[in-house]
Amino acid sequence: MSNIIATGFNSGSDDGELESLEVDLRRLADIGVDTVELGLTTIDLIAGGRVIKERAERLVALTRQFDFRYTVHGLVSSNFMDPATCRYQLDAAKALIEVCDRIDARIIVQHGGCLRADQISERAGADQREREALFELAEFARPYDVRIALENIFTTEPGQYRQTPAEVAETVKALDHPNVVALIDFSHAYIESTYRGLNFREQIRAMAPVTGHLHVHDSFGRPQGSYEAFYPQENTAMGIGDLHMPLGWGDIDWEDIFSELEFLPGTVLMMEIGLRYRNEQSESLDRARKLMALNGRDAPVGSRR
Repeated sequence: MSNIIATGFNSGSDDGELESLEVDLRRLADIGVDTVELGLTTIDLIAGGRVIKERAERLVALTRQFDFRYTVHGLVSSNFMDPATCRYQLDAAKALIEVCDRIDARIIVQHGGCLRADQISERAGADQREREALFELAEFARPYDVRIALENIFTTEPGQYRQTPAEVAETVKALDHPNVVALIDFSHAYIESTYRGLNFREQIRAMAPVTGHLHVHDSFGRPQGSYEAFYPQENTAMGIGDLHMPLGWGDIDWEDIFSELEFLPGTVLMMEIGLRYRNEQSESLDRARKLMALNGRDAPVGSRR
């Protein structure tokens, strides 16, 4: 039996206001979505680590209009390895956890950290700094029953230090905290594996046993490199970069992956396929539900290949 309990799409505001978020939520409800990951940092809800009360109340009122299961994406720029901003990030993340509790969202996404090439002097303590920050956040989240989902990211500039997907899993294992799980972003893992010459399937196998949240969107696993497209559609045409395409547009073998891997109980399969592909979202939703049905029917991770 699959441990994946729900699937849906991410959503956020395109102008910083709640009204545009409401429009997208109504659209998602109309196509039969039951789970939504809210990009809350697309809205001014937090100021200097404090929740803006009036805005939060409006968000709560909005979310209660829908019968969605909610998860939350935290700071997209989150980076607990950065010594200069780590404290500010922690304060903002704690405030977001308070908002999570108010809208009954029990997962918040936290991106894995990195260091720039010119921060090499900070390298020795980077992993430990991230672990200490994650532990502090997890302890804060414990009474709210919110889990931090640590997401694997890909290298974005030359000389950058960043953990591989398997190393992200090791961070989660080392913390051994009930409120911290791994988040597999399959396309991110694919891109990073190509960039570093790693085996993509081995990397996600290493993450699966400690994974409690999934980000699913298609790609060809080709790093962006220094190429700059004039239109984002040109990246799609060449199949390079973090494309966030509908399922089936890239070359990830979703059926084989979901036949093989087993995740933690209560895992949500969240598709990061946004408004640009709104006409394809229904088809991706159907395919994701088939992946959920497929998952868990085969042998658990590590027993195949």
